[in-house]
Amino acid sequence: MSATVFTDSFEGLDDATYQRRKRAWAMYDWANSAFATTVLAAVLPAYYSSVAGANLPSEATATGYWSITLAIGLFIVAILSPILGTVSDIVRGKKKFLSLFVGIGVVGTGLLVLVGTGDWLLASILFVVGRVGFSASLIFYDALLPHVARPDDVDRLSTTGYAIGYLGGGLLLAINIVMIFTLGAEWGARWSFVSVAIWWAVFSIPLFVTVSEPPAATAALGPGESVIRASFTRLGHTFRDLRQYRELFKFLVSFLIYNDGIGTIIGIAVIYGAELGFGTLELVAALLLVQFVGIPFSFVFGRIPYKTERNRAFFLAFILWNLIMLPAVGLVGRAVLSEDLTGASLPDYAAVGAVPGTGEYSPADETIVTRGTVTFTSGEGAPVFEASGADWQATFEPDAEFDDEALTYLSAMEPGTAYQIAYHGTSVKLLYSEGPDRGIFRAYLDGEPYDFDSDDDDLAVGEVNAYRRTVRWNNALTIDAEDAGEHTLLVVNTGATDNDADGTRIDVGRAEILPPPRESNLGLILGLLAAIELGGLALSWTVGKRWVVALADTLNTKRSVLLSIGIYSVIAIWGYFIDSVLEFWLLAWMVAIVQGGSQALSRSLYASMSPRAKSGEFFGFFSVMEKFAGIIGPIIFAAVIAVFGNSRPAVLSLIILFIIGGLLLTRVNVEEGRAIARAEDEALFNSGAVKGGTESPAG
Repeated sequence: MSATVFTDSFEGLDDATYQRRKRAWAMYDWANSAFATTVLAAVLPAYYSSVAGANLPSEATATGYWSITLAIGLFIVAILSPILGTVSDIVRGKKKFLSLFVGIGVVGTGLLVLVGTGDWLLASILFVVGRVGFSASLIFYDALLPHVARPDDVDRLSTTGYAIGYLGGGLLLAINIVMIFTLGAEWGARWSFVSVAIWWAVFSIPLFVTVSEPPAATAALGPGESVIRASFTRLGHTFRDLRQYRELFKFLVSFLIYNDGIGTIIGIAVIYGAELGFGTLELVAALLLVQFVGIPFSFVFGRIPYKTERNRAFFLAFILWNLIMLPAVGLVGRAVLSEDLTGASLPDYAAVGAVPGTGEYSPADETIVTRGTVTFTSGEGAPVFEASGADWQATFEPDAEFDDEALTYLSAMEPGTAYQIAYHGTSVKLLYSEGPDRGIFRAYLDGEPYDFDSDDDDLAVGEVNAYRRTVRWNNALTIDAEDAGEHTLLVVNTGATDNDADGTRIDVGRAEILPPPRESNLGLILGLLAAIELGGLALSWTVGKRWVVALADTLNTKRSVLLSIGIYSVIAIWGYFIDSVLEFWLLAWMVAIVQGGSQALSRSLYASMSPRAKSGEFFGFFSVMEKFAGIIGPIIFAAVIAVFGNSRPAVLSLIILFIIGGLLLTRVNVEEGRAIARAEDEALFNSGAVKGGTESPAG
């Protein structure tokens, strides 16, 4: 018995051409990941707050505007995704739409170089343009996957794309960090945006040149019928026929839930680490660590589902070794090693008599603050402080809120007025305001001008220029003493002004005596990591693979995704207990193990259950689920913080998403979903709806 079957664009290719098309497809992950790392994650958020939003009332306001910008970009893409995907099928134009949105994204990203001080609205508009181009291009890029890779090669190619993307995004981010240190924070960032646009455009070329336009279920338009109307009609038919795709629909629901947990962990990792007191070095290094460590583990997860892969038992043994040993070494190391080696938190500084320790204090709190006038001595000698509060007045700003409290500042206009804080500790953070009538003040630590390493040659040592064209509250001034102990911080109104300033007012707000800084031994941490990985490789290769060979034989794509969800559950639990730099590095390593593999295998699993002739339409739905996967987790996270007043239980609560998403995934019958997709492709081909495929006999 013979019948006609759907034949895709990879059929009949010689191996060299097939491999070249796979490399070209994966290269686009290398190209677009530059936007994800530099623009979306690392550089633009900070640049938006410090430069583009410099004229906004506070950093909190800038953060709020940035969040709104993110939401607008997500909303636009979520609405357009299914429509764009369906249109690309109807007109058989996936590559055309991909090139269009790559162009939109590249232009929007490159034009960010024009964003200067105070240009937050321009930054928001250009970012939304870039984000729409980036996210929409992924619809058509993902939709090409089942046409470029043969069915038995989809998992490998999907994970290869993620691995190459990690490498490309990480390399350019490292280059951009060097640019920022070399060219300065502002111009280093601005030229970084240009580099992302060039990188994205250049490395997209192989896909456009090498990968052919795949066959698709097109539609003949009736008299007066537009492509948009036809796309809505087809979407309506698909929604009505969802019962036909019940396994695919169940997968989408489970993906929405567990991927929400993954996305939340990615989104809150840096801010959670900062809240726990980890330094900038640890946070930036962890970001780069995930980028580069994710490369080999993405390849590993891409090979585990294949029964023909000889090393799958070795790969599984190595992953399970990391699952056990990373948290074990982290928790035990924190318990038995000294705090100066592991970076564990130290006890807060206690008050010494009337000198307070760690905590936040109001500017009007007389227990730590003395206000008065200063008589300057010659040269840079210590000033003589004479206590008197006559020259200070309280300034209340009910419209500028901090932690839901109206801000209170102490203001002084007269030169020589001073604000002195006595504290027990190492570092103190002082809030001050900037504005058009603010002048220049000088900070002294223990009687000596504090060196801020300012780039402004017009300022003397210890001076801070509080002038800004618009008022901004909550500017933080952090003073670090070399050693823990009792210290005094003196803030003096110098009476000097910026040339454009309207006055000499200075405002000082609440003071926060910071807890002891974490100290760790990076050499020890890297040594422990190396020992864990080398020991795991040796054990897994010699005996471990024999112990897990039976389990490895049961793993397919779905079960490999379930394995990654299980590891994420351990990450959420461990995140609740984490309290050392050692653990933070090991936890970042564990995230790197599963981040690429979990998302790549989810993409390939979805592709295998989708009709290839309608890949644009169905990956439009997939894109919607990816975008809305950033909603549930943050809501749960924020709600738990509101109840407990702490982020630790919020991190632990994410395990709910992994449990529910994993349980739903176990109920997905993948083989039935794939059979339905094959039947739909054959029906579309036999009806003549598919353009670009070829007919071949099947018996």
